[in-house]
Amino acid sequence: MELIETIRKSWGWVGIEPIEIVSENDFGNLIIKDEEGKYWRLRPEDCCCTVIAHTRAELDNISRDQTFLRDWYMAELVALASDQLGPLGEGRKYCLKLPGVLGGAYGGENLASAPLTELVRLSGDIARQIEDLPDGAQVRIQLVE
Repeated sequence: MELIETIRKSWGWVGIEPIEIVSENDFGNLIIKDEEGKYWRLRPEDCCCTVIAHTRAELDNISRDQTFLRDWYMAELVALASDQLGPLGEGRKYCLKLPGVLGGAYGGENLASAPLTELVRLSGDIARQIEDLPDGAQVRIQLVE
């Protein structure tokens, strides 16, 4: 329930009312069922959370689509992260140190691992702050304690 609550607090502003985590991948992507029976995909590396299906039947159809499956499993990126960082510890997922939406590379020195709840929280916070910015806008990241 901690992850559901983190999703609610960090991503509720997009309209999601999560009730169940349907699936997750090694990069912390989640498929989430909401109170209305819609299915959302949360992608921490891109700081986005969007509806991907309005019914279970739609989700089942998407789940058979090879393009979706390649994107979902992220096999090449997972293999690269695994080779570079080793296996994932309990509750951790691979991630990008600087999210792709902010210009972070999908590999190399930009790969890390972090607790899933932190990925969800941080990506929601970033997404909310950059939501209305035009593509290519300059952003300054400030770390505060």
